[in-house]
Amino acid sequence: MLPTEISEKLAHDGFVFPYDVTTEEIAANLLADLEAAEAELADRERDLALLHSYPDRLLPSFDALVRHPRLITAVRQILGPDLMVWSCGLFIKNANSSSYVSWHQDLTYWGLNDADEITAWFALSHSNTDSGCMRFLPGSHKRQLVPHVDSFAEGNLLSRGQEIAVEFDDAEAVDVVLKPGQASLHHGHLFHASGSNRTQARRIGAAIRYIKPSMRQTSGDKSLVALVNGRDGYKHFTIAETPQGRLLDADFAQCRSDLAIKSRILYDGAKEGAGTRYR
Repeated sequence: MLPTEISEKLAHDGFVFPYDVTTEEIAANLLADLEAAEAELADRERDLALLHSYPDRLLPSFDALVRHPRLITAVRQILGPDLMVWSCGLFIKNANSSSYVSWHQDLTYWGLNDADEITAWFALSHSNTDSGCMRFLPGSHKRQLVPHVDSFAEGNLLSRGQEIAVEFDDAEAVDVVLKPGQASLHHGHLFHASGSNRTQARRIGAAIRYIKPSMRQTSGDKSLVALVNGRDGYKHFTIAETPQGRLLDADFAQCRSDLAIKSRILYDGAKEGAGTRYR
């Protein structure tokens, strides 16, 4: 797929897939590094949760992934040469899991002042209809942000269990089937969801949220980002350093500080104590 085709297709449909980023072998190495880190943190529940929400800030291999030339080449066609990663979160569905993601738009609760954002969803394992791949509704990004309701439903992987509260026809949705090492790209206003994992293996993907440096948190907070291409001429965010090692105490401390900011932003207006992601 040519770079010009990426920007044209995303403008028309709101998404592009499949996009080859790495080989399956490299994706398997990333998954192995993640699983080794999970094993190391098995008795540290809070730090394990941080790993799942900040893998790029705690593992050099994932920091390299968000800076991968193939991803930068694609995203810069849409957002331009100056790029930040607002966050990189893992979406994990265990084998034979009922976990799901309800229909939603990404930018609903992120507290960002504009829509200059693209999410690259990188597959660390096979993502298909059996394992609960994403589903995209073509052209829905053109509706801008629509009302959502919070469900806080058990098994919903979203921070607030947020669900779109307007009528639409999900029969028109497209299944986003990806092999390990492939990614999809989608606009922050696109309607999307995913079902449960009916397979014997975990389904794992990294959602990498790219933004322009001109974006800012409407709350005035300077949340933690990675500058992955170009320059930052605005100073609206706190720029993270590249991890100098695996699971370093200093990096955990930085993530905990950002956790307090993102928790306040993502759960603004929600009922007290609801939600677990970014907690």
